[in-house]
This record gives sequence, structure tokens and C-alpha cells, in this order.
Amino acid sequence: MLPSDFTYLHGLAILFLFGCWFAYTQILKLFARGPLNTQLEVVRNHWLTAATLRDAKPFDAVLLGHITNSIAFFGSATMIVLAGIITAFANVKTIHDTVSELHFIGQTSLELFAMQIGLLTIVLASSFFSFTYALRKLIYVIALVGALPDASQTRAPHEDMIKCAAIVLSEAIKTFNFGIRGYYYFVAALCLFLSPYACLAMTAVVTGALFYRQLATPTARAIEDYVEASKTIDR
Repeated sequence: MLPSDFTYLHGLAILFLFGCWFAYTQILKLFARGPLNTQLEVVRNHWLTAATLRDAKPFDAVLLGHITNSIAFFGSATMIVLAGIITAFANVKTIHDTVSELHFIGQTSLELFAMQIGLLTIVLASSFFSFTYALRKLIYVIALVGALPDASQTRAPHEDMIKCAAIVLSEAIKTFNFGIRGYYYFVAALCLFLSPYACLAMTAVVTGALFYRQLATPTARAIEDYVEASKTIDR
């Protein structure tokens, strides 16, 4: 049963937050070619093709190791923060009494306050599961890349194997990026403690910032140009 002071604005703020987060990729496709990570699939295909041409592959191993360590770090950090938030439930009444004395925090019932903490837990848990799933996919990638034959071997299955390995690598990065975006929307969820309006506004700001980074920054334009240039390799 919902708390007595839970309003339709609270529900709207929560739906808007998760809607922007989960539909981010699809919304981005309406304004551009899709996320930069999707555009980089062709570059990863060229990377793995180049890896089969090298006699020694320490460079490729370092790159995959760096990605693996980054995902593992975010997974571990998220687990620590998540444990801290779950621990807060043990002292939720004390925390609620303390926070209620802050004038800039919206006055809520204990039940609604606990629900807001629960929302933070859900956001972080979703990010944590994304990181662990991305790590699992990357383990598959390591096996796929390690088994790639040298370019001197039969060409047709060689190209098919590279394509499949690049797809799995891109999927791993997509899952990782979903978890990273969870941190942005975690900040928006925090604003629900202020008011539903603050949560709605911060969700819009966070989404706009993410779109700007994907569409209008010099980095985004450089990546798009790089992707276009890489496509000429196959022509």
C-alpha cells in the first residue's frame, strides 16, 4: 500500500526517470544515428581484423584488460555504495528525523522516505547488475578474441568470427554504458527527497547533458568523423 502522502507527481517523477534511462538509446536514435557506442561497432570490427594481422598481440591484450578492470572497478564500487544504502534501512527512522529538520528537504512521512531510499536502491542495483553482466560478456569476448585465427588462414570463416567477436564486445560495452548512466539518474533520484518537481527537472537536465555529450561535443564529432573514415577501408 502506498504512503498517504504519495502523490501522482511522485509517480510521474519516478516513471519519467526510468523512462528516460531505459529508453535513452531509442530516443537518441530519433535525433542521430544512435549512441556513439553503436557507431563504434565498425571500428571494433577493424580493430579485431588488425589484431589477426599482428604476430604478437600484447597491445590488444592491454586494451581488453583495461576494459575489464574498468568494469570490475565500477561493479565493486557500486556494491559498496549499495551496501551502505541498504544499511541505512536499519536506521531509517533516525535518518528521517534528522533529515526532516533540514528546511530545504521536503517534509515526508516515514513510509514515503523509506520508499525514496528504496528507489535509490533499485537504481544502484540495476547499475550493479549491468556491470556484472557486462563483465560476463567481456569474459566471452576474451575467449572469442583469443581464438581468432591469423589472417593467413581461410578468409570466409575468419571474417565471420571477427564480426561475431566485435558484436559481443559492442554488446558488453552497451551494457556497461547502461550501468554508467545509472549513476547520472541516481543523482536525479536523490532530488526526489527535495520534491517531485526537483526530480523531474534533474532528470531532464541529466538526459539533456547525456544527449549533448553524444551529439554536440567535439569528442562526438571526432568519433563520427573517425567512423566515417574507417568505413572507407572496406571500399
